[in-house]
Amino acid sequence: MSTTAPRSTASQENHAQQDHAREDRLWTVEEHLEDILSTVRPLEPIELRLLDAQGCVLVEDVTVPVPLPPFDNSSMDGYAVRVADVTGASEEFPAVLDVVGDVAAGQEPGLRVGPGQAARIMTGAPLPPGAEAVVPVEWTDGGLGAGPATGMRARSQAPEGASGQVRVFRPAEAGAHVRRAGSDMKAGDRALTAGTVLGPAQLSLLASVGRATARVRPRPRVVVLSTGSELVPPGEPLKPGQIHDSNSFALTAAAREAGAIAYRVGAVADDAETLRTSVDDQLVRADLLVTSGGVSVGAYDVVKEALSGPAPAGGDNGGRGDDGDDGDEEAVAPGVEFRRVAMQPGKPQGFGLIGPDHTPVLTLPGNPVSSFVSFEIFVRPVIRALMGLPEDQLHRPRVRAVLAADEALSSPRGRRQFLRGRAEGDRVTPVGGPGSHLIGALAQANALIVVPEDVTSVEPGADVEVVLLG
Repeated sequence: MSTTAPRSTASQENHAQQDHAREDRLWTVEEHLEDILSTVRPLEPIELRLLDAQGCVLVEDVTVPVPLPPFDNSSMDGYAVRVADVTGASEEFPAVLDVVGDVAAGQEPGLRVGPGQAARIMTGAPLPPGAEAVVPVEWTDGGLGAGPATGMRARSQAPEGASGQVRVFRPAEAGAHVRRAGSDMKAGDRALTAGTVLGPAQLSLLASVGRATARVRPRPRVVVLSTGSELVPPGEPLKPGQIHDSNSFALTAAAREAGAIAYRVGAVADDAETLRTSVDDQLVRADLLVTSGGVSVGAYDVVKEALSGPAPAGGDNGGRGDDGDDGDEEAVAPGVEFRRVAMQPGKPQGFGLIGPDHTPVLTLPGNPVSSFVSFEIFVRPVIRALMGLPEDQLHRPRVRAVLAADEALSSPRGRRQFLRGRAEGDRVTPVGGPGSHLIGALAQANALIVVPEDVTSVEPGADVEVVLLG
């Protein structure tokens, strides 16, 4: 890790002026997001067992080593027969065949079906030599000498069913109720392509072709941390001036929904040193750190105090010296740049790389709606980028819809506004007002209505852009 010499007083003052100038700048949503995504890199691939790979992105093509299915097998419980022996069979004139034995799934056939013969066969069992088709047991008397059977008796209770005679009441064409070898996939076919997200169906396919592991980019580990001395965990009584911590639950759930392995940390009080210690403790298990609160311009905005400013002397933004000894240096090197973004809600934002592994951190506003909207616009794409997903899968889908409102919607000039809405079909209805504290309205929304920076009023019936949330 590289080291830097301590800055002179003049250099420190110049650096502080540059930081102040960047903080005063009003960033567009695109600029802030582009800066973040240009810094974040996908996680390195690893080999994982199948169930551990669920939700991960495959990094290599997978080809089929053997045909699927690997052999001709029965798709029904019934009797394996020769076509000529059941031609013209009916309930009035059934074909009467000698049963030569059973073929069960998982067994190699130890018998052959000759003229006038049949083998009782189970679903998934290999088609025995000589047989050309399978007649379902419901097309037969089941060897009972009566009308059509409804099923077979268990072999343990009626072993005689594997012998004797069976009456077949319907004909069958060649290949009837037979799954041919390679009818699903042939050896050498491409089963899955790199970039595929592994869900239950994909894991099933990998298992079917004999793969016990998959080479994937792992799901990012996201640590979510709320700040604020006023925050109390749900389930505990509130004292005057206190509120329950909802942000950490919302953001942790959102991170999991985006594909991450997310860890929620209890709220940290408004103390910079306590926050630095908490962050340092969490970095060991974080591919991404997300905080909420403490990023505005107040005297108690602890996130800005703890994570902004020049790095400690003798170390880069990794925060540790070359010899690996922490010494008296801060455990977490402040490497976050705090910005004003031209959006509502969510104007105060922060982004940087901290800790020995240069872990990305996104600092979000503390108001519940602000933090939620900020997550959707900035954090979700980062999680998806860490997973290794392509550009077109980083963001929520966006559609156009007709605004169904009783009156015009107002929006501040120069800010991109994200209003909560309920999208149904090609229409979207605003839910609640623009206040960034309205959690009740947020819980009813399934979309965000986007009002561009240069628009100050949107009339009912207008065509608007909508971000679909689910």
